[in-house]
Amino acid sequence: MLARTLLRNETRMRKIAKGPPPLELTAWRRKHPRGRYADLDESEAGKSVRSAIRQAALVEQYCLCAYCCAKITPSSSHNEHVVPQSRDPGRTVDFDNIVVSCNTKNQCGSARGNQPLPLTPLDPACETELMFKLSGVVEGASERATKSIEILKLNNRALCYKRKGVVDVLLYGRELADLRLLKEDEWEQMREVSVRTDPDTGCLPAYAPVLLNIINCI
Repeated sequence: MLARTLLRNETRMRKIAKGPPPLELTAWRRKHPRGRYADLDESEAGKSVRSAIRQAALVEQYCLCAYCCAKITPSSSHNEHVVPQSRDPGRTVDFDNIVVSCNTKNQCGSARGNQPLPLTPLDPACETELMFKLSGVVEGASERATKSIEILKLNNRALCYKRKGVVDVLLYGRELADLRLLKEDEWEQMREVSVRTDPDTGCLPAYAPVLLNIINCI
């Protein structure tokens, strides 16, 4: 079915495609060739660069947390190093190594700390090794995916409840057996609802990649 093919293609949105660094970071690195991320705290100009990094990452992540896919803003998120700063000091101001995580306590970046992450949101395998269920639970299809879920606390009760809530809204009034009988245009409509960006902000709905993953697996 055409619609199901489109759904499979759209699951790639879970992988973050890094773009060019913000101009502010590029300029700062020219002036500070040996600079590290911690050095950005020493001046207002440096703090402005940190803000520019966050804004650029938010845009390429469609305003969603790199880990749990919750909706985030500059004030409810932080810059997160995919390879921890302590493990690779030479990449602390490498934009390709920075994503944005939500500030939720004991979850995502807050739960991870400096632990290495076996499966990252920059790895294409995250598209196939994370499987979301109608219950809101996420399962790992590999050992590294399961370990990453544990490190990031992605199956805590509150987060599972939120994911289940958005799934229930999308599937409201439908039984699983009925879903399997949907026509191509109905699948397409469900897909469009899940991945429709806000025309003013460019943001995706909260947990949009989760919904696409679930729809694709039905």
